[in-house]
Amino acid sequence: MKASFNDYIVYVDESGDHGLASIEPTYPIFVLAFCVFKKAVYVDDVVPRLLRFKFKFFGHDQVVLHEGQIRKAKGDFTLLFDSKTRSTFFSDLDTIIDESQFDLISSVIRKKELKAKYPLPDNPYNIAMGFGLERIFLHLSSAGCAKGTTYIVFESRGKREDADLELAFRRKCIKNATGKTLPFEIVFADKRTNSTGLQLSDLIARPVGLRILRPEQPNRAYDHIKGKFVCGPDGKTEDYGLKVFP
Repeated sequence: MKASFNDYIVYVDESGDHGLASIEPTYPIFVLAFCVFKKAVYVDDVVPRLLRFKFKFFGHDQVVLHEGQIRKAKGDFTLLFDSKTRSTFFSDLDTIIDESQFDLISSVIRKKELKAKYPLPDNPYNIAMGFGLERIFLHLSSAGCAKGTTYIVFESRGKREDADLELAFRRKCIKNATGKTLPFEIVFADKRTNSTGLQLSDLIARPVGLRILRPEQPNRAYDHIKGKFVCGPDGKTEDYGLKVFP
């Protein structure tokens, strides 16, 4: 019997530490970015765009784009110390974001406020994931695309961490604010698998966090991301494509 797959796939990456025992004062938040791609568009357009970008700047396609290393010009990205190359690199990367078709849903957890409000708060990762899964389901439902299995790809963080996340994921699919059983399946991928979707979500998560943390600060990357957020009927992203909690 032919399997029933959804026409969409979702890639997820994070920014910040999800722990609550010690909160980084300069970045006291945790962010999950969910990039929702139509599979046909992903295969035919998004992946080739990133491949061409890699061949242009590195001569091969085995470089894994990582926001932290790019920002610090480390590892494969020491070429960014050259100002001309840096300018072209970011301009091309911005164009990829601008022209790639995907929808963005992001959860931002303010950890200080979470600890202050709740005596025994849940793990920020689980909270952020729950908000994201609910909004993905509502978004796909509104587009008439919630039937069939939707695969949601997370970056692997280790055997124990992955097992804990999978348990939380499956519980959230059964019990959530939509009142429905979410037709989702979880997939884990090591960053070294060189997944285009994971790399794009990695580039997106931190700019979203910085926008919430310091909204008045110039944020070039966010300016190219903001148009991707899922919006409500009134055009607002809050509580649709963007959930900030608490």
